[in-house]
Amino acid sequence: MDARLNFFAGPTAGKALKYLMSAGKVIKDSPLPAATQELVALRVSQINGCAVCIDMHTKEAAAAGENSVRLNLVAAWREATVFTEAERAALELAEEGTRVADAAGGVSDAVWADAAKHYDEEQLTALVVLVSFMNMVNRLNVITQQPAGDYEPGQFH
Repeated sequence: MDARLNFFAGPTAGKALKYLMSAGKVIKDSPLPAATQELVALRVSQINGCAVCIDMHTKEAAAAGENSVRLNLVAAWREATVFTEAERAALELAEEGTRVADAAGGVSDAVWADAAKHYDEEQLTALVVLVSFMNMVNRLNVITQQPAGDYEPGQFH
C-alpha cells in the first residue's frame, strides 16, 4: 500500500506537522502516566482502524516495558483483569470520546465522574487532549492510507 500523501514533503504539511509534533510532546510530558497514554492511544487507534498508529503505539508501549498480555488485551479491556481501575476509567473515557457520533450524548457524566476519581485536573486535561489528538491523527493517517509496519520506537521523538 502506498500513502496518498507524503506528510514530510510539502511546506503546508511540514508546517502543520511541526505544531502537531509539539502538541504530542506536551501530552507526552504531561502528568498522565505514560502507560495510560500508550494504552489510550492504542485503543483509540484500534477503534478508528489506524494501522500506522496501532503499529506505533504498540511498539512504543513495548519499548517502555509494557507486557504483551496487556497490549493484546486492550481491544477487550472490559473483560480483561490486567488493567487497573484508573486505566479502565481512562479507556472507557477514550472509547466514549472516540465514538461521539455513536454515543448520543458524547462522554456520559458517569464515565467522566469515574475518570475524575482517578485523575486530577491536569491529568484529565491531558487525557482529553490525548483522545482528541489521537482521533485527529488517526483520521489524517486513515484518509491518506499511511502504511504500517515499519515504525521504530522513538522515531518521532
